[in-house]
Amino acid sequence: MDKKIYIDPLFRKNPVTVLVLGICSSLAVTVKVEPAIVMALSVTIVTGFSNLIMSLLRNTIPNRIRIIVQLVVVAMLVILVDQILKAYSYEVSKQLSVFVGLIITNCIIMGRIEAFALGNKPFPSLIDGLANGAGYGLILVVISIVRELLGSGTIYGLQIIPLSWYAKNGGFYYNNGLMILPPMALILIGLFIWVQRSFDKDLQEK
Repeated sequence: MDKKIYIDPLFRKNPVTVLVLGICSSLAVTVKVEPAIVMALSVTIVTGFSNLIMSLLRNTIPNRIRIIVQLVVVAMLVILVDQILKAYSYEVSKQLSVFVGLIITNCIIMGRIEAFALGNKPFPSLIDGLANGAGYGLILVVISIVRELLGSGTIYGLQIIPLSWYAKNGGFYYNNGLMILPPMALILIGLFIWVQRSFDKDLQEK
């Protein structure tokens, strides 16, 4: 199996920074690291297993109803993920709110099914789905670390910036309120895209 299947989606063909997919949830769930990690894992699981299931079914589905079948499979997996979150991580589930349900419409999932799973065997399709989900999740987690650290002074709820540095305690530091606003996520994604395209000559040509 070609190593590019599970390496490229993390860097050179990242679905967020290169293909510019999954932007909406990137804006919504990256204020804190914890919900970003949960969303990243959820999308990775759904992408991987929807690819696997559709690859197994690819020769039995009439072409005219393939989109309907894809939506049913993805919706089933999203419902399972949502119920597991509510059972074992209810507070995070409330923070993610409707965005877990919106995984159904995530372009990355449908795109990988169409571009890869319907034309390849089950195991490579599973790896492709997990890799693209991980590439998406990597960007979410990095953005959430920057936003939570500069916006709240914490990472995963742990105080990183010393309390003694804050102005209210006689120090010099103020949390950057701009970081917790949705536009900042878009700005950070834009910066990631710019940096990646600056170093990748193939992307510069496109």
